[in-house]
Amino acid sequence: MTFPIGGRVTLDDLDTDPHPHLTRLRAAEPVSWLPALNGWLVTRHDLAVRVMRDAATFTVDDPRFSTARVLGPSMLSLDGTAHTRHREPFVPPFRPAPVRDRFAGFVSTCADDLVSGFAPAGAVELRSAFAGPLAVAVVADALGLAGVDAATVLSWYAAIVDSVSSVTAGGAPTTAGSAAFGSLRSAVARTLESGDPHSVLVAAADGLTEDEVVPNAAVLLFGGIDTTAGMITNLVRHLLLGPGRPAPAELPGAIEESMRLEPSAAVIDRYAARDVSLGGAQIQACDLVTVSIAGANRDPAVFADPDRFDPGRPNLRQHLAFAQGPHFCLGARLARTEAEIAVRALFERLPGLRLDPAHPHEPRGLVFRRPPELHVRWD
Repeated sequence: MTFPIGGRVTLDDLDTDPHPHLTRLRAAEPVSWLPALNGWLVTRHDLAVRVMRDAATFTVDDPRFSTARVLGPSMLSLDGTAHTRHREPFVPPFRPAPVRDRFAGFVSTCADDLVSGFAPAGAVELRSAFAGPLAVAVVADALGLAGVDAATVLSWYAAIVDSVSSVTAGGAPTTAGSAAFGSLRSAVARTLESGDPHSVLVAAADGLTEDEVVPNAAVLLFGGIDTTAGMITNLVRHLLLGPGRPAPAELPGAIEESMRLEPSAAVIDRYAARDVSLGGAQIQACDLVTVSIAGANRDPAVFADPDRFDPGRPNLRQHLAFAQGPHFCLGARLARTEAEIAVRALFERLPGLRLDPAHPHEPRGLVFRRPPELHVRWD
């Protein structure tokens, strides 16, 4: 079987404007071999759900998984009972009541402080001045690392991401990444020794060893910084391109629709554990199977007029931006809370908020999709 459409898609296509290519793939080659990825790309909603829910057939537990090579085993790189054992100790702090009682007030205070810092200027680049710092501050607060501030957490995260990227590209972990991971390990050890009940790491240590808590702490950095900052940036962009300030009752729908239209995490990787037929394609054991969340989220079989931003859709929650199955995003509720509080703070404090026409704002990114910069102005 040949895949002529997939054979023509480049990494640049997927990085810059993937949606026309994803539309053609979904219609004709919903499971297509892409030489650019050296793997399969799944673009249809029902097939994407099948892959994510069937961890026995499509697994993350593979020696090529670059994050595991840098961090070691974690909930991100394990499946089955091992995955459950690593994940379950972290679940309680992210349930509805703790998010409301433990995090919402902190998020609100942090968002207001950030806006106060740039409100008099009349213009700002929101991703670097607001969405990113907010996401980092919330993750740092959740981890409760003893004696470590948000800026240090961000520096560790950046170094670890660079190290993972190096491994993904076929290189070795970077020296800076190894040093950052070592610093994170030391900070986790101090935090566990402190017994601080405010830290999600201390709670998780009841079920995991220190060596198991450390890589999962790094996973929380991965899950809570770029994806959440991108989610907030994309949401503000969609609102300013369309309806503007949403009414309070409309904001939850706008959040879901923004995630559907441009998920901040656009793809996820799995590896075939056995030979399997999927969407007419014959996948071999050990093949890379990449799910295009961006493609599945615009499947017209599920979402009418899928390229339109419509916060009133009746089936908004069918989007896959938080994944599905055993690896469904642990912090989904917290991310939604951050986005809601962030948008309220911006629109309430910055009258006449609008995009700055002097700057481009198109999303980019193969994995993490968001505008590199989002310049805005207000009155």
